[in-house]
Amino acid sequence: MPLKNYGVLKCKAVERKLGEGPTPHYQVLVTDDKNIQYRIAINVKSKQSPSELLYFVDENFSHPITKELQELDFGFNELPRKPGGAALDYIRGNLFDPTQMKPLPYNVPGPDNDLNELLELYIARAIASPEAVLYPFGERWGPEVGVKDKYFGFLPGNGIHDIHFNQGSVGQFQKDNGVWQDGGLLIHYPARNQWVGIFLAFQSQSFHTDDTTGNRIDDVSPIPVTGAVRIVAALVNPSGDDVGKETVTLINTSPDQVDLSGWAIADRLKRKQRLSGTINPGEALKVPLGKDGIQLDNNGGIITLLDNQGIKVDGVSYTKEDSRKQGWTIVF
Repeated sequence: MPLKNYGVLKCKAVERKLGEGPTPHYQVLVTDDKNIQYRIAINVKSKQSPSELLYFVDENFSHPITKELQELDFGFNELPRKPGGAALDYIRGNLFDPTQMKPLPYNVPGPDNDLNELLELYIARAIASPEAVLYPFGERWGPEVGVKDKYFGFLPGNGIHDIHFNQGSVGQFQKDNGVWQDGGLLIHYPARNQWVGIFLAFQSQSFHTDDTTGNRIDDVSPIPVTGAVRIVAALVNPSGDDVGKETVTLINTSPDQVDLSGWAIADRLKRKQRLSGTINPGEALKVPLGKDGIQLDNNGGIITLLDNQGIKVDGVSYTKEDSRKQGWTIVF
């Protein structure tokens, strides 16, 4: 079973508490525009070994979902678990490169060296900035009528948790696997148009998962591997009519020729264009996109490269701002 009540909570931060105890969570008290209070519970330690969570922070997060998030109402917004919307999927959404995630313990003596302190840096800054808007993604609980929140004492108890990667798990947590239902935390500072993305995962999870169930695929490495062939550029907004003129440029970074038979390029809605032929060592290949195949939306999108087993090799994203200049090629 995937998560229940998956979505994003648009809110502002009010107060916080460091994670402690046997199953520590960093707790944040937040409110919406109607002064309804919620608690965000962010895992900072894994129940399974190894206990250190993987984390990645992008202080200049840029992705087409940010436009959609700004248009949401404050409060909890349930999200459809499918491509093309605002739901998160670390693998399929091209949010960031998972190979950049690093393990971090939750509580270590000394300053600025553990996950509690990392979250404290960004949450304290958001509390101090009245304009900052938080977007935690995960599973909602409550409202629990007549039950006070056990950390901040408000009524009724109400909040969001599972603010981490929610697929590729085994054992007791496999029941929560699903695609397009990952957790995470985005923070927006409108005055300077800055987005901060905070992404968390457990080391026991796999980044290669089934496209339907979100369960791990056991015959490939659990850790994402950067492919030899990369997406380096795309002509998203050609001069004149876009149809039949869009292109995606690949480069083979390896010393070996790569056979592209059975490979594919996919767009934000997971429409695919099959590839063929070979790409020589160190060479670039410009792939024209057919008028009946994938489409690169000028309002922002993602481009994914899949190998002949359907495994993601590389992925990029671009925004409306990136594609606004007609005839210009976007370089990733």
